[in-house]
Amino acid sequence: MGIIALIYLAIVVLMIASLWIIFTKAGKPGWACLIPIYNIIILLEIVGKPWWWLLLMLIPLVNIIVLIIVVHGLSVCFGKGAGFTVGLILLGFVFYPMLAFGDATYSAPAKSS
Repeated sequence: MGIIALIYLAIVVLMIASLWIIFTKAGKPGWACLIPIYNIIILLEIVGKPWWWLLLMLIPLVNIIVLIIVVHGLSVCFGKGAGFTVGLILLGFVFYPMLAFGDATYSAPAKSS
């Protein structure tokens, strides 16, 4: 049981470090990934979505679609495609570190008017 807990802790630390670096690459404070709800607001800013999408994340079933859109927006902002989005959703513990520690650079999403 101790080994499983150690592996789980290692994955949690890896994900926190990955999100910290992703936030930093996007020009946001890295520590923001540690604050619940605020981290989602910052993530929405990174992908160019309005803050009120956070409210959509509170609606069952709608939240799944909104999260897929946000994750795809994150993927696109770092120059990746739909395949990488699927990886972020299904194997996040592999693809978030690839996004953070790889050579992907952030480019802000186009402003829609």
